[in-house]
Amino acid sequence: MQTPIRGLRSFCFAAKSLSFKHAAKELYLTPSAVSHQIKQLEEQLGIDLFQRQTRSISLTPAGKNFFEAIYPIINMLESTITEFSQLQQNVNLTITLPEFFASELLMPKLSEWTSEHPNINLHMDTLKTRKELTRQSDLSIILSSSKPLDGLATELFNLEYIPACNKKLLEQWQNDHCQALNQVPLIVHKARPWAWHQWAEKVGIDDFSPAQIIQIDSMFGVARAAQQGMGIALIPLPISQSWLDEQWLYKLFEQPLTTKDKYYLVQHGSSTANHPLDLFAKWVINTFRQTK
Repeated sequence: MQTPIRGLRSFCFAAKSLSFKHAAKELYLTPSAVSHQIKQLEEQLGIDLFQRQTRSISLTPAGKNFFEAIYPIINMLESTITEFSQLQQNVNLTITLPEFFASELLMPKLSEWTSEHPNINLHMDTLKTRKELTRQSDLSIILSSSKPLDGLATELFNLEYIPACNKKLLEQWQNDHCQALNQVPLIVHKARPWAWHQWAEKVGIDDFSPAQIIQIDSMFGVARAAQQGMGIALIPLPISQSWLDEQWLYKLFEQPLTTKDKYYLVQHGSSTANHPLDLFAKWVINTFRQTK
């Protein structure tokens, strides 16, 4: 006997609601289609499952017994199908990270991850400042001067800042770099307003008297302003290395300002081996962590 599953499902829905019309609505079928499937089932079983009146239906004794026997089986079958279909659905991971880290480091490498894990969706929220950071994510990449206490934190690398400008300014001040610092606008991220003075003190420039300091609230904006010739910027390394490699910016001085700023990977959710969160975290660590 080849009994279609759809006929058994139609019977169960109709038996529960005692309505072909209601069963049809639940199954996205027409009432006549439901009635036809149940009629075929009755012919295969050789019994009447429903007593049909003009405006209502009711289960026959045989129909009631059949429903009690078949409903648990159909219910278990649907649960099993749902469970296995969910296993095949994509998993979502939410990540928060600084926009400059995302654009300069993560995006150029991310295709390596996505091609190997097509069933994992990444939802990324990029942040301009540390104050924007929220805990509503599975994983965060954080720039901090101390190790984060929330979640499982792994140090990736520390930052140092280097003065850089575009080629035109480099050539214009190639004979007197120090004097350029007092005449050309100096650009810095607003989170580190005293970074230029700290750099000058470390380098030993005694006559450091900048004519103008411009603060910008995003590191991409800092680098972009220097590239456009607005002035000399303190850019972070190694995260800005591509700007130097592509000759969008040039080092004006070789001496860096080393700080306590470090990038950390923080896992907020619990994970187990081979869990998508654990897999992505390990990839980030292996790809971006610098050995000491």
